[in-house]
Amino acid sequence: MRSTPIGIVMLNDEREHVYRQNNPLNMKVVRNWAKLIEENVVNVDKSRPQVVVGSEIITSIRSAQKVGEELSRANCKQVIMCYNVWDFPFLVWPFLNSLGRDVPVLSLSNNNGKYPGNVGLLATDGALRQAGFRTHRIVGEMEDRKTQKKVFNWIRASQAVTTIKNEVYGCYGGHSMGMETGYFHLVPTIKALGVTVRQIDQLLLREEMERVDEKEVEKGFNWLTDLLGERIKYDGKMLTPESLKNQLRLYLSVRKVNEEKGFDFCGIKGQRELTEYVCLADVAEMLLNDPYDWRGPKEPTVCATEADAYAAITMQLLKYVSGGLPTLFMDVRLYHPDRDIWDFCNSGNHASFYAQRSFDPEDNFKHITLYPALEFYFKAGGASVFFDAGPGELTFARLGLWDDKPYLVMAKGEVVDLPEDERKKIDDQTDPTWPHVHARLFCDYEEFIDLFPSNHILAVAGDHLESLKYLSEIAGIRPIVLGEDGKRRRSPIWERV
Repeated sequence: MRSTPIGIVMLNDEREHVYRQNNPLNMKVVRNWAKLIEENVVNVDKSRPQVVVGSEIITSIRSAQKVGEELSRANCKQVIMCYNVWDFPFLVWPFLNSLGRDVPVLSLSNNNGKYPGNVGLLATDGALRQAGFRTHRIVGEMEDRKTQKKVFNWIRASQAVTTIKNEVYGCYGGHSMGMETGYFHLVPTIKALGVTVRQIDQLLLREEMERVDEKEVEKGFNWLTDLLGERIKYDGKMLTPESLKNQLRLYLSVRKVNEEKGFDFCGIKGQRELTEYVCLADVAEMLLNDPYDWRGPKEPTVCATEADAYAAITMQLLKYVSGGLPTLFMDVRLYHPDRDIWDFCNSGNHASFYAQRSFDPEDNFKHITLYPALEFYFKAGGASVFFDAGPGELTFARLGLWDDKPYLVMAKGEVVDLPEDERKKIDDQTDPTWPHVHARLFCDYEEFIDLFPSNHILAVAGDHLESLKYLSEIAGIRPIVLGEDGKRRRSPIWERV
């Protein structure tokens, strides 16, 4: 998975008799933090971001410039500034000006009476903030697990912001059916996150489908046949072996064009051109978002149904803060007040991973059925993917705009474990041939309805709320945290003044 290098440094006192005495301990602190990060910030694919340690503790203008230039040459896109002792705060400027001022900054200190790292942190970080730098502060002992977790969560957030900043969203066909919440709103998006868009006509995918390797199509078809057997519900009209193969051709075509164009994530418009004249995109979207296909394990490629750009960006951010997990794209479909459960479902890209949350496709596909596409909506045919998501913790999110200003709504929640007969009753009230997530959000119905920006909601496995809050603050996007977690959030200074 893509990532950006992390710099880690420490400022010190410029008096020689002081820094000669404490520099060995200071360098040990910096290196131990670097080791902790390298050992714990590990992605799903076992990759990890590069950690670059300053070659010396900063004790002068020249050493500040030297270390800043080192980190700049190493392409560091964020920096952790450790504080273990008192330092001379002005040294932050020759350092940061040499590294580059447009980097997220974490100020990290001990809480030690003998060595006043806190004092150095508040003096130096205070200088940054009075100049308008959005920084974060973490104070605690290195051995403390809570402190470590905060640091790792900040790194995940910073990695998400600095990685997506240099990416391009591949938009196949434009926003679907005039859904303006899914449009790529160019200026506010670039200003907040840096990411831009390249729009490609769906005709190119149709042409590429004519040129795919038919041997690969057959391999994919045989793989699905072996996994699903009679749970591929051919009807001889909407779902046939050929229409299913056509969906696999679409999958291979998107992968090829993504690679050729350099798109790290994408969206497929689908309705109405593809769905009425080519095929339904559900199988292709599922496989793109999954961590495997018939060729083995792979990195999930975020792909948003209906080319919902703000869904795709949200999913890409969720992918990065989770270390590379597959993400979910869902419709906010039906609320069941008697159960306090949402049924999130749509004909779209629920990654099959969420059927059982396994990296082994055999585990997940035991719970999956392919049904004929609904002719009423999808005249070109193909398969709709059905399963009920397996139970477990989720973090939900959605990027939105208020008066052209971006904000990120987020909430913790879970997929609830229901008896099969109860799940079926719920599914039958919407569409029993589409994938479903029976979700309980850790916020009330009224708060959600009042504040949520779109009909599409996104999610990823696990609790990543703290990382999303850091991410929003780094990017200058207002975080809207739902539920009790929102009441506990402390607004940073730049939201208060």
